Amino acid sequence: MPNKRRERRQGQAVVRGRLVPSSTHDQRLLARQGPADWVHMDPWRVMRIQAEFVEGFGQLAELPPAVSVFGSARTKEGTPDYDMARDLGAALARAGYAVITGGGPGIMEAGNRGASEAGGISVGLGIELPFEQRMNDYVDLGIEFRYFFVRKTMFVKYSCGFIALPGGFGTLDELFEALTLVQTRKVTSFPVVLMGTEFWGGMLEWIKSSLLDTGKIAPEDMDLIHLTDDVEEAVSIIVEADRARSRQLAEEAEAAAAQDAEPQ
Repeated sequence: MPNKRRERRQGQAVVRGRLVPSSTHDQRLLARQGPADWVHMDPWRVMRIQAEFVEGFGQLAELPPAVSVFGSARTKEGTPDYDMARDLGAALARAGYAVITGGGPGIMEAGNRGASEAGGISVGLGIELPFEQRMNDYVDLGIEFRYFFVRKTMFVKYSCGFIALPGGFGTLDELFEALTLVQTRKVTSFPVVLMGTEFWGGMLEWIKSSLLDTGKIAPEDMDLIHLTDDVEEAVSIIVEADRARSRQLAEEAEAAAAQDAEPQ
């Protein structure tokens, strides 16, 4: 028989031999002094991640229907892209939607500004970055996140559509995540609108020639993307998709009620 080694149960885990710590979790928790490395360990990070989800869900649960607007933080006030985002925020607010952005400057500020000036609800979901990026002044409800994936969940969960204006890596990341979720039907009736035909046109041509024409995506996948320069058209795409989703839910509820009423 092998030599019996020291053993300790730690929650769902069992550790033996050299992996058995010299002190217990309670001892380290209650110690008045000592290294603070434990707050950076993965099990503790899980608790922080859980707390971020709980905080985000709690703060955003009572929002009215909302649309996520993305674009470059580097866009300056007075430029055509800034003005487009500001007009878009106002138009979405007039249509009854809250506007959710990343809460920073540039396109994000413009979208929040338009919504705020039109009397709508303006939301900013910020992210902790190694460089300073404060929440813009037009945000009514702002939440700062440590983790990108928690923040992304909030953008998608509490939005009924996604509008991307010209932007960089962050905008592309959010755009293709949204497209993947729609393509794989993880979310339903979720329109994806690109505003800026000159900016996005080349990318769409690449998608067609390099992805569609070589069989990497299906022809119907191209229908997931709407391209426009017109603010009112972008908002109407969101509104029509929202109505279609409402009709679908009503039909599903009616079908379920009819099935329940059938004699067993």
